[in-house]
Amino acid sequence: IECIRLAEKYSAPILIGLSVALLTWAYIAAGGFGEMLSTPSQFGVGMAKEGQFWSVFVPAVTANVGFWATLALNISDFTRYAKCQKDQLVGQAVGLPFFMAGFAFLSLAVTSATSVIFGVTIADPIQVLERVGGVIPTMCAISGLAIATLSTNIAANVVAPANALVNLSPQKFSFKLGGLITAIVGVIIMPWKLVASPDGYIFTWLIGYSALLGPVCGLLLTDYFFVKRRHLDVDGLFCEEESGPYWYYKGYNIRSLVAWVVGVLPNVPGLMQVAGLVKDIPPLFSAIYSQAWFIGFVVSSLVYLLLARSQNDSSSH
Repeated sequence: IECIRLAEKYSAPILIGLSVALLTWAYIAAGGFGEMLSTPSQFGVGMAKEGQFWSVFVPAVTANVGFWATLALNISDFTRYAKCQKDQLVGQAVGLPFFMAGFAFLSLAVTSATSVIFGVTIADPIQVLERVGGVIPTMCAISGLAIATLSTNIAANVVAPANALVNLSPQKFSFKLGGLITAIVGVIIMPWKLVASPDGYIFTWLIGYSALLGPVCGLLLTDYFFVKRRHLDVDGLFCEEESGPYWYYKGYNIRSLVAWVVGVLPNVPGLMQVAGLVKDIPPLFSAIYSQAWFIGFVVSSLVYLLLARSQNDSSSH
């Protein structure tokens, strides 16, 4: 984990510098921000996607939440190394929103600038590089993309599953072995096919797994804040005896499993449709699926809270 920390530490300033250089190039080539941001909205009156804003915006928000839902659920893999609670709060509250907003603006600005510079809108950075040309710019850009891919994927996509395997069986898995297995599985599932189609990537993959992770997040927050009321028995977390406070039923919290299934169910018809398993579904289920993470979060939270309180009431009697 120390190697990952060092990689993130030194790659971050390099990526920020290259990003600023890309924005500067677009600014100069397009003739300023006025020209860069002059591309009209495709959802405007008379444009190709007139009247379709909400049908695109809501699923896009859900997809972005789903994109970050993975790291949100395993953020403790990183925050546990913070020296104090204040460090991790400031780091997330200041670092994440500011830089994500900055990179989002950069992406939109450069993409909009390509329509002015090249006469066609290009969202793929690789295609932009092909048009820019030049040995030095191409080498710098390719190096930046390689660093970004490695640093982002190692932190966001390797740490969590590697730790999950270690937690599953510490006797059989080490963090290194877990990381290697994750890398192999990552190649086997052929992720390049997931991003080949924007619709497939957003509506099938991102929203699809957000339908699974939304309920998980709802369960964790509800259990911690409303059921456990922010009190955990640390020693009990590591107790494997049936008398332990978190043993539940044969080692499984049945209430949480039921709540998770109920939270996922409303999104199943929509997922089946976008995956091509069914052709037509009622419009209501399409609307629910476009908000899959939020629907799953709310439903699982409410169901788990009701089940937990009913259990407490029966125990008190």
